[in-house]
Amino acid sequence: MRLAGALPLGLLRWLGSGLGLLVYFTSGSYRSKIRDNLRTAGLDTPAMRRAAAVEAGRALAELPFIWSRSPDQLLALVRCDTMEVLDRAEEAGRGLLLITIHLGGFEVGARVYAARARLVGGKLTALYKPPTKKWMRALVRGARAAPGFEALPADVAGVRAMLRALRSRGAVALLPDQVPSAGNGRWAPFLGRPAYTSTLAQRLVERTGAKVVLGICERLPGGRGWDLRLEEIVESPSPEHLNACFEKAIRRRPEQYLWGYRRYKAPASVSRDGARQPDSQGGS
Repeated sequence: MRLAGALPLGLLRWLGSGLGLLVYFTSGSYRSKIRDNLRTAGLDTPAMRRAAAVEAGRALAELPFIWSRSPDQLLALVRCDTMEVLDRAEEAGRGLLLITIHLGGFEVGARVYAARARLVGGKLTALYKPPTKKWMRALVRGARAAPGFEALPADVAGVRAMLRALRSRGAVALLPDQVPSAGNGRWAPFLGRPAYTSTLAQRLVERTGAKVVLGICERLPGGRGWDLRLEEIVESPSPEHLNACFEKAIRRRPEQYLWGYRRYKAPASVSRDGARQPDSQGGS
């Protein structure tokens, strides 16, 4: 990790391009997921499939660079013309909920805000899903640690920590474009078909009155870094409204979205019509 992180960003992205294409051409299941998701969104072409595979490889390859740099070092590589959106949200004197999706440098935006928060003695709290393999957990936990940035496992204790942070006028970050567990989401339109979508953002705002800001960190060519685009979400961050905002961002730079994820799967015990299904013992 440390050795890879020392390489120039442009070189890592170049290596990632080759890795992305290698996986794409050697894994039929991965290729099929990309094709099916792009077809659902009305974006499926051979060129777009290859571009999506290249960008997915770049997203993976640049992680050692992101994880091994301080928030201040990353901040120097981020262009942002909309920072006043954060200024207005902070001036409201309420908690701040930062939302992003798996597009471009999705981990960069959180670290940029952590650098900003640290300047005033604060921090950013975020949730992450620990790897299933034990040997990777310590690696990922250490990689996500950074000054002003607290990454917590996505469990009940983590959600409670987010609530405490928001109620104390702190900042938290969410990536709600993955399938939540049963009972923590509902079906909402997303890129052409219903997707089971997290309701956590909506519940956090209802319980704390936090301001909501969408941040999309698009990858710039070569080793030039990222372009961070910030937008306040004024309406309630319901699954339906969030998915509409996500669609707009994705259609702006579709090749940088991670199309290889099974976004439309149903969690165990949840049917396609949204009803909970009984378990094998007949419970609900």
